[in-house]
Amino acid sequence: MEQNGGKQGRSPFEGADSLKLSFNHLKIWYTAGMGFFTDAYDLFNITAILIIFGAYSIPGFIIEHNTFVTGALASSSIISAVIGQLIFGFLGDRVGRKAVYGVEASLMVLGAVLSALSPNIYYLIAFRSIMGLGIGGDYPISATIMSEYSNTKDRGKLIALVFANQGLGTLAAIAVGVGSVIAFPASIAWRVIAGVGAIPAATVIYLRRKTPETPRYALLVKGDAEEAKKAATVLGTQLQSSAVRARKVSLTEFLSKYGFLLVGTASTWFILDMALYGTGAYSGVIVSSILGTASTLEKAILYAGIPYIIGFFGYFTAVAAMDRLGRKVIQTQGFLMMAILYAAVVSLALTSGSKITGFLVPSWAAMLIYGLSYFFIDFGPNTTTFVIPAEVFPVRYRTTGHGISAAAGKLGAAITTFIFPELLLSIGVKGILEMLAIVSVIGAILTVILVKEPKLKNLEEASKEELEIATRS
Repeated sequence: MEQNGGKQGRSPFEGADSLKLSFNHLKIWYTAGMGFFTDAYDLFNITAILIIFGAYSIPGFIIEHNTFVTGALASSSIISAVIGQLIFGFLGDRVGRKAVYGVEASLMVLGAVLSALSPNIYYLIAFRSIMGLGIGGDYPISATIMSEYSNTKDRGKLIALVFANQGLGTLAAIAVGVGSVIAFPASIAWRVIAGVGAIPAATVIYLRRKTPETPRYALLVKGDAEEAKKAATVLGTQLQSSAVRARKVSLTEFLSKYGFLLVGTASTWFILDMALYGTGAYSGVIVSSILGTASTLEKAILYAGIPYIIGFFGYFTAVAAMDRLGRKVIQTQGFLMMAILYAAVVSLALTSGSKITGFLVPSWAAMLIYGLSYFFIDFGPNTTTFVIPAEVFPVRYRTTGHGISAAAGKLGAAITTFIFPELLLSIGVKGILEMLAIVSVIGAILTVILVKEPKLKNLEEASKEELEIATRS
């Protein structure tokens, strides 16, 4: 006898799904969120490090006129994150969320510390790759743990809050970057910037190792009712039943039933990260083309951070609207606004060949228009592409589906960060923004066609989970 999507019979997680938002939810949010603080810190700190290396000839770290090394440095942690997302996504479904939780944070700490101690740029590339493995692994595991511990009414908000730690991590990176170049010589400043990234991840390793297996995985996959009951007590509730399991689904059946949805979550994340990481790693160059070249190193880092500061408010707008407007609406309007804003910057630009020489409006107005693209990235697909895969796949494939989707995103990020040095030389900032406007429109179309809305549905309903009565051995 089966229940499809939890609609027949009483859900064993009804108590957890109907809870009000509590301190216990927020504790899990903090435990999960520090990885994304580190992820965003890493995205911006490489921008600051590239600015320092470009301005000073530090022995062993000279990147001038070497676009290959520059691209490799900018993309190294992103490329390894793809591997981390796939491996940890697979392991999270195969051996459980708890079994690997904390390992990814340890890799982030190790990679950040070794990066700060790098003797030359090639070691730095290698050590940032270690950090990238941990950052990648954090995506599917933390998103799924937050999803499976959340109540239905606030699930979107809570998963989005985990991701919103990126906004806090970015602000921290800007502050550390500016403070470091003021307080230390360039040869030390970049090491401080790299090493500080170890701190937030280090604070949650113990908490992650102590987090129980989620009630859903423990009951529906492992069939361990006692472990599931223990996990439910973390939220201050009880299971309503322990006599159900998730029906085993083969990989072929999963792909047949969820294949188009997986293409939707993966392709939209791929497009989003092309824009976010491509413009993010080289935001200093883009902002300088609008505001002019910064007169000091700290001003250059601050210039690069302006779009992120504007975008910061987008994360929390998304949090507030996630369970009201829904994921699809937020993602679609975000992509469309990105396209409009990129096109607006291009249409207002005065150019000489591929180089922007000025604007038809004051430079501050052009900067505001460009900065607003970051607001709608965050109040849009940057948040929703993270939230949706943690809800729409069945429990036996939830971290796998999220890991594949996230890996597609990081693949897009790796491609753009690696080729952007060449693109900046060949088509310039104007051409890059034109390209991103087109792909943003494609992202909106794919969202409408392929992505489904999980708003205010319990996880079993949102993922069309098939539950069956457990057989006693």
